[in-house]
Amino acid sequence: MNILKIVFKELLGMFIDDGALALLSLILIAAVGLVVKLGFVTALVGALILAVGCLLILAESVFRAAKAKVRSARQKAQAV
Repeated sequence: MNILKIVFKELLGMFIDDGALALLSLILIAAVGLVVKLGFVTALVGALILAVGCLLILAESVFRAAKAKVRSARQKAQAV
């Protein structure tokens, strides 16, 4: 039973490792879905918005993680 808990936590961690990434992705998906459903844009335009939005969210997440890593490395270097 313990192994199931570990596996579940690992699987969950893969999707929720970066809370901001997950939250922004869900908001983007909901917003694009609503806009397409209401007919403000076509499905093709919605797909393009979704693709570009996901790439921008991913880029922001990578830059944030890199910035945190650099900051951490600088703090370690100053401590030594």
